[in-house]
Amino acid sequence: MDFGYPVLTSLIVFPLLAAAGLFLIKSPQVARAYTMGASILELILGLPLLFFKFNSDFQFVEKARWVPQWGLEYHLAVDGISYLMVMLTLAILPLCVMCSWTYISKRVKEFHFCLLFMTSACVGVFVAMDLVLFYVFWEAMLIPMYLLIAVWGGDQRRYASLKFFLFTLAGSTLLLAAIVAFRITGGTFSIPELMQMNFSFRFQYWAFLAMALAFAIKVPMFPFHTWLPAAHVQAPSAGSVILAAVLLKMGTYGFLRFCLPLTPDASVYFAPLMIAVSIASILYGGAIALGQEDIKKLVAYSSVGHMGFVTLGIFLFNLRGIEGALFQMLNHGVITGALFMMIGAVYERSHSRAISDNMGLGKYLPAFMGFWGLFALASFGFPGTNGFVGEMLVFTGAFQKSYVIGALIVPGALLGAAYMFRVSLKMAWGQPCTAKTWRDLNTREWTYLLIPAVFVFYIGLAPKLFFNIIDPSVEKLVNDLKTRTSTTQVVAAQPTPAVVAAVETPVEPVNN
Repeated sequence: MDFGYPVLTSLIVFPLLAAAGLFLIKSPQVARAYTMGASILELILGLPLLFFKFNSDFQFVEKARWVPQWGLEYHLAVDGISYLMVMLTLAILPLCVMCSWTYISKRVKEFHFCLLFMTSACVGVFVAMDLVLFYVFWEAMLIPMYLLIAVWGGDQRRYASLKFFLFTLAGSTLLLAAIVAFRITGGTFSIPELMQMNFSFRFQYWAFLAMALAFAIKVPMFPFHTWLPAAHVQAPSAGSVILAAVLLKMGTYGFLRFCLPLTPDASVYFAPLMIAVSIASILYGGAIALGQEDIKKLVAYSSVGHMGFVTLGIFLFNLRGIEGALFQMLNHGVITGALFMMIGAVYERSHSRAISDNMGLGKYLPAFMGFWGLFALASFGFPGTNGFVGEMLVFTGAFQKSYVIGALIVPGALLGAAYMFRVSLKMAWGQPCTAKTWRDLNTREWTYLLIPAVFVFYIGLAPKLFFNIIDPSVEKLVNDLKTRTSTTQVVAAQPTPAVVAAVETPVEPVNN
């Protein structure tokens, strides 16, 4: 369908042009309003995605020669798996601008430049269909995120930004090695073409390890999570929102887009390990969050547990599990992004993120605590909220695969309820310190909290629209995985004879 303009390219290029325009503006207030207008225009440019009916194929395909002698193409497309992440990225930008309106007071133009640049890179990651193009966007987002933490972060911002950069750069190096290996072995950088090839098990083994480590660091999975709490705590509110809502999803998106379709045999072979690490992430993240006295650090550690549910759902290799993973990716972005915005709002009042300095808010900030209670309930999957839909699907997929797996993640859900109830009860009814002098939510704060609140209820009560979007792509992914894998059981200690026999099999196209 022709919409009169290249939709995906416009979503990548427009934020860059808007970012360049910021340097013509002198007033910080005008820069904020300008970026807010640009974020709304970005959403308008993405409207064709909103009203398009998706099937199992790639849609909105844009393809042009880039560097022919190297086999590089400017190739963009979107399907049901990437669609939700693209729309989440577009929706997060205006919320980040609003929650930073008074929070950021220095280098305002440069701050909003980083937000717009980050949006362009994130959209590019989710729509790139060429491995090198994907890698360019993957690396590009490191620069603005590093600056958001290093320039506008807290007292330990240099340590946190450097740790974030080094961890993610290490993962990127492994990813680059895998990309080069696919080009040498498969003869192309085209992701759709590589999806149609069968690689030997030996090649898949090493390619999976390189990609999985890169994506595990980005998620982050236990034990590669140590950069995340420091980055979240030191980042400004908007940085934490983007980090939680979008950047962490790049890792799980990588598992879905690359590991499962390109290395299916290796994905099945390593599934027991990935499931074990996911369960460890769920339990560890919840247990550590339960003991935190810093609100922001608590929510940061909760992300380790929540993303553990996502990676678990992916490596269950069944329809419900992967559906649940995609829902959890979206839901985590909505819920945790809202919680970080609220932490920023209360920090502007108390100038502290300690639970002990933010107690007794129920009496003096009833609207604030009403929103907090809603997002806290959604965070641990209370029925009727969006968190329940994703968590229930992952639980269903887990019990379909193995009662043992299902039983092991039950404590993770209980821990989620425990740490959210603990912090919420103290904030609502604890002994107040100086809360009597604080004002409740203003119009701007009402606006940026009402938007995610609407999605909490809409996804929780009427998720059919989202099932219609993701199901064709998820069903195709699951069916292709079953057809192409030599092993048939997810939990397998050793490759089957069929896999061993395929070790030296050269790459060849799949006959469709």
